[in-house]
Amino acid sequence: MAWTQVYDPMGGAVWSALVAGIPLISLFYMLAVRRAKGHYAAALAVCLAFVLALFVWGMPVGTAFSALTYGAAFGLFPIIWIVITAVWVYNMTVESGEFEYIKDSLARLTDDRRLQAIFIAFAFGSFIEGTAGFGTPVAITAAMLVGLGFKPLYAAGICLIANTAPVAFGAIGIPIIVGAQVSGLNEMTVSQIVGRQLPFLSILVPLWLCCVMCGFRRAMEVLPAIIVAGVAFAGSQFLFSNFHGPTLPDIMSALITIIAMVLLLRVWKPARIWRFEGEQESKIEGAAPAFGVVVRAWLPYIILAVMVFLWGLPQFKNMLNAIPGAVMKFAWPGLDGMVEKTLPIVTKNSAYAAVFTFNWLSAGGTAILIAGFIAVPFMPGYSFGKAVNCFGRTIFQLRFPILTIAMILGLAYLMNYSGMSSTMGIAFTLTGSLFPLFSPILGWLGVFLTGSDTSSNALFCGMQRSTAEVVGMDPNLAVAANSSGGVTGKMISPQSISVATAATNLVGHEGDLFRFTLGHSIAMTLFICALTYLQAGVLHWMLPS
Repeated sequence: MAWTQVYDPMGGAVWSALVAGIPLISLFYMLAVRRAKGHYAAALAVCLAFVLALFVWGMPVGTAFSALTYGAAFGLFPIIWIVITAVWVYNMTVESGEFEYIKDSLARLTDDRRLQAIFIAFAFGSFIEGTAGFGTPVAITAAMLVGLGFKPLYAAGICLIANTAPVAFGAIGIPIIVGAQVSGLNEMTVSQIVGRQLPFLSILVPLWLCCVMCGFRRAMEVLPAIIVAGVAFAGSQFLFSNFHGPTLPDIMSALITIIAMVLLLRVWKPARIWRFEGEQESKIEGAAPAFGVVVRAWLPYIILAVMVFLWGLPQFKNMLNAIPGAVMKFAWPGLDGMVEKTLPIVTKNSAYAAVFTFNWLSAGGTAILIAGFIAVPFMPGYSFGKAVNCFGRTIFQLRFPILTIAMILGLAYLMNYSGMSSTMGIAFTLTGSLFPLFSPILGWLGVFLTGSDTSSNALFCGMQRSTAEVVGMDPNLAVAANSSGGVTGKMISPQSISVATAATNLVGHEGDLFRFTLGHSIAMTLFICALTYLQAGVLHWMLPS
């Protein structure tokens, strides 16, 4: 017999929402105040949510446990499958020494610090965000900038600011995929709306970075590069998110931006080379590697981009899924059809489905895995044996992120199936027509708390849809705004700051870096809030029909 959700267990929408928010408050306390490790914070939040689901919302024990394990399973596949394979490819390029040629090829393009920031923090960081995500781009690009001679605080701060617009499409589009999955909306529609929000921010980020480094007047000295980078990235981001899907916008936008910048520097150079005040000139030693060597070094990521592009095509995906045994679906035990929703937005009680799909062949992580093995013969001195050993080390390296992601997804599904997310959503209906202003702030808060746009979408997108449908807002816009607003919280997330300080040897200066990025985070969030509010009203024509 199905259990029926309850949305007002405390006898008042606001009080019920506050109690439902206790697991999220605990995440904030553990991460922002206690600075606990992610898996400890997630474990406490899961325990609190489980207790509340049982004793306040009245959810049966078996149903609650099934919801928790269902979410954790979705965290393991396809999300963690993508993370493991993407980081594995990166680790192979480092172990084989090819990544040094990638760094060298970028560093030799220009001596100007402003252009280096655009190339590495913005363009190359976006590429790494698209292939790996989850803190990897900040760690890599911040270390690269310090290696080039940047001051550590600026290297860390600039990389955090740059790692905004690409975040929603990071790790082969996982944040969008998760947001659509937990809200029950169409993945392509959400991708299209995010692709009609973030390009407005993307086109500003190169200018924003330069102004942070040297002020507006000196930034104007490299205006051609700022325009080329902004337009190339934003335009590509719009096209791929709207006409291909969420998997490739970051990868292709980054590659197109890098190519556009290389072509620009063949015909234009800044009149003056700018460096930080008091900085000594640093030069790259040795002759530049041959063009063939550089292409070989980039080849794993070129192959990866091609494979992910193919896997993202609906026709190709359908062909893979048609292979016998390529897709396994089954109703999740103890959960499928065992929960009834009675939200005001539904005309009658409706069963909450729980069907797990194991599409192992058409999954994005499988495309990356195959790309990695195809690339192995092109890595000098590397072998398939080393690649397999590297895969094992990568899993061990990611053991705590794997645990954290699984628990965060378990928490999200438990809150959704218990009705706790809907309880918070109903409270937000009190904002009425102003909800579009608050929708991105929820995403910003979620990323600040969890350090991940994926985790934020898992926590809040179900609530975003519920609230939007009650107040008359397009639910696709609300879910997209959660992801778009979340990207601006990445730069102040305790996890992101910890990664950046570790990469730049600034451990102990987390407070300085937080103050460096806080104002930029707030400004970008307000920009997304205003855009979402306008798209919910006078600019509704911008949304896909």
